[in-house]
Amino acid sequence: MKFVNFKIEDKKLIGVLANDEDKIIALNDLYADKTFCCMQDVIEQLNEDDIKDIQTKLDDENNDFKSYKLSEVKLLSPIERPIHDILCVGVNYQAHLEEASERAKNFKKTSNDAVYFGKRAIKIIGTNEDVQACLDIDNALDYEVELAVIIGKTGKNIPVDKVEDYIFGYSIFNDFSSRRLQLKHMQWFKGKSLDTYSAMGPVILHKSALPFPVEVDIKCSVNGELRQNSNTKLFLNDIPKVVSELSQGMTLEAGDIIATGTPSGVGMGYKPGKWLKSGDEVVCEIPPIGKLINKIK
Repeated sequence: MKFVNFKIEDKKLIGVLANDEDKIIALNDLYADKTFCCMQDVIEQLNEDDIKDIQTKLDDENNDFKSYKLSEVKLLSPIERPIHDILCVGVNYQAHLEEASERAKNFKKTSNDAVYFGKRAIKIIGTNEDVQACLDIDNALDYEVELAVIIGKTGKNIPVDKVEDYIFGYSIFNDFSSRRLQLKHMQWFKGKSLDTYSAMGPVILHKSALPFPVEVDIKCSVNGELRQNSNTKLFLNDIPKVVSELSQGMTLEAGDIIATGTPSGVGMGYKPGKWLKSGDEVVCEIPPIGKLINKIK
């Protein structure tokens, strides 16, 4: 089941893709007794029985719910304004750890512990939205395709074997990064947090659609050239560990976004670096979820 945030004319709606994925049904049309103004409402209000009920309605060939053609709407980021900074996992694939260690002279990872950092985003852009590149501040603009985990209910000190219970679903995240800013300040927050440097979409895939732990292909292409190609089974720190560890002594809330790390093949990993420039098109793909497409302006 795929949840979407979309715009038709001047109206924003939250919906779910029909089984053929050609149409969207607004959740407010499925549930007359509930109001969904944003994806946060969906995450907080829908329980497992509701998810099953929605699927039953989608499977009913005789349903007459109003629908919108996917080709006639504008898809927005499923979550445009996160409730907190995005929680990020750094160097979570061995090959990316190696390329980062080689290319960033002041970066050294001395243990097997996960690297965590925050990424500010006053607005997350969606698929087919442009990145407003700040190349005058830093022209070393990079891409990072990642699997995003969307937390489904508030929790603290979550046991590893209970992590899936606290997940709502998954999306594709592009952690655009200004590499020189990242290195200049000796930490990653500023270089990751320029406006429009967070992209997510095109949907949130409900957790029920994937076996757990999640093992999916993850890819990124720039102007048709495949740059990143891996699978989340190669995580150094998998989703159960990451979510459980983050929650130790720190409350995770429904709607929190965790970006789980990028595989090798980022622009920084090439010699010379393959930085993004105006006019480039970046396509991030996780097949069960879809494609996240952004152009650099």
